[in-house]
Amino acid sequence: MSLLLIAPNRDMNPLKEALLEKDPNLDVELWPKIKKRESVTFAVSWKHPKNGLGDYPNLKAVSSLGAGVNHLLNDENIPESVKLCRIITSSLQSEMAEYVLNAITNYRLHTLKYFEHKKAGDWKIHTSTPKKDCAVGIMGLGEMGKTTAQLLTSNGYSVNGWANSHKRIPKITSFAGKEDLNNFLAASNILVCLLPLTEETEGILNLEVFKKLKKPSYLINVGRGGHLVEEDLIYALDTNALDGACLDVFETEPLPANHVFWNRPNIMITPHVAAITPANEAAAIIVENYKRALSGMELINEVSREKGY
Repeated sequence: MSLLLIAPNRDMNPLKEALLEKDPNLDVELWPKIKKRESVTFAVSWKHPKNGLGDYPNLKAVSSLGAGVNHLLNDENIPESVKLCRIITSSLQSEMAEYVLNAITNYRLHTLKYFEHKKAGDWKIHTSTPKKDCAVGIMGLGEMGKTTAQLLTSNGYSVNGWANSHKRIPKITSFAGKEDLNNFLAASNILVCLLPLTEETEGILNLEVFKKLKKPSYLINVGRGGHLVEEDLIYALDTNALDGACLDVFETEPLPANHVFWNRPNIMITPHVAAITPANEAAAIIVENYKRALSGMELINEVSREKGY
């Protein structure tokens, strides 16, 4: 029995070392050098190649290397009998929350504008936006959203949260369901997307949503690239429906060199780095889920194919 690590654009050796520190008896294989496909019973994947997990006859479970699972759900070659799970660690949640806090601070203090002024040698002063004028609206109140909301409230921000159902989180104003979306948007002017990507949430960051935000408004997308209608973002910026945006996720990654976003000074771009799973923390969860999969037990952070998360 072996455990497969498959992530074409990542060095998986640190994770392999961390796994063997947790359990020296593990047989860990690194894609694409696989000794026996029939030996693979558990796989850890991050954006594996198309059909990359369809030819392992004894595969019992596949774990995403992070919180996102769309690369697994979209792979029709993974049999329905194979369980899916994801990795969410405390440091992953903290990193995400800190990323969002930093993005909001940069917006409030006009950091990107000053960066552009420096390049032009332009001494120009902008009035910072007070915290009291920043109502943050978080779409998605799972583990990531909850931690982010709590960090923001502890830093003096007013926070609204929107999810499928009402959440009881201290100091957070909860909105729920489609019937509450317009009220949520009208009460928020900094929109943070931390939703899972499902059929219901794909394209949810669109022009109609941007128009309904309290003004002035700003977008932070740390969910998935598929949440954003890219053409609508450009139009919203050109018509002042949005002041700007901070994007960490994109429909196509890496973002193509000729993409229109690169030439927009009011769009902050980071290369999907808002929260990266530490190898030692990931290893502990992977080893536990590997053992659970072999025993037929429920997995930690098991994913529902029906729900999409």
